[in-house]
Amino acid sequence: VALPDTPPLRPDAIRLDGRVAVVTGGGAGIGRGVAEALTAFGARVAVWERDADTAGSGIEPDGLGLTVDVREVDQVERALTETIAELGTPTILVNNAGGTFRQPFLESTQKGRDAVHRANLGQVLLCTQLVARAMVDAGLGGSIVNLTSIEADRAAPGYAAYAASKAGIGNFTRSAAVELAPHGIRVNAVAPDITATEGILERAGDDAPRRWADLVPLGRAGTVAEVAGVVAFLASNLAAYVTGETIHVDGGTAAAGGWYRHPDTGEHVLGPR
Repeated sequence: VALPDTPPLRPDAIRLDGRVAVVTGGGAGIGRGVAEALTAFGARVAVWERDADTAGSGIEPDGLGLTVDVREVDQVERALTETIAELGTPTILVNNAGGTFRQPFLESTQKGRDAVHRANLGQVLLCTQLVARAMVDAGLGGSIVNLTSIEADRAAPGYAAYAASKAGIGNFTRSAAVELAPHGIRVNAVAPDITATEGILERAGDDAPRRWADLVPLGRAGTVAEVAGVVAFLASNLAAYVTGETIHVDGGTAAAGGWYRHPDTGEHVLGPR
């Protein structure tokens, strides 16, 4: 059996020149960082963002900002049509949009749970289906990256519906990876934990860096750029043989499984202080 004829690894394999990317929820936070990173590596990026004021941020001069509610099929269809007309068929899709709110499960309502699932899981299936169809129709392979969360793999009291929806993204990622592989479409997920976005920093409090130093094995919160870098890797040819995987970008919190550094002794302990 002959070895596959593969080109030698080159430093520019991370480049995305000539590629078109869609980033949902790309107007702020991790989504904006991803849009900026893909742009920096050469892609032409369409940001599908519900907030019209931020839809075009960070993707100049060749990007496209569209005001889209990705939960609505007609809006996603319109955005995809406009993206193809303006930039070309996307071969990169980053499903970043989502949201949640805290509510004890026994106090939750069907309406609230449906809203969380629609905002986090339903729109991922919708956007993936429509963009993947466009790739197949154009005879193109591609890369789809779903933003999930560490909460997909651990208990999340007060966020049961959210955690369930994120766990659903993990299984969908694996299932879609297998189903779309014959078309040359790879599907992976990225699972951040504590990431220093504007929203997190506004709510964190002055003692947050100290708390994060104890909770995170690497001793700090992650940055948007660190998450975006992994997304760029998965979108690129460097990850050409990677599909169906979830990469945790969390400084080691998933691996720690509840172990943390005691703030007084510095020793690793498990459970409450």
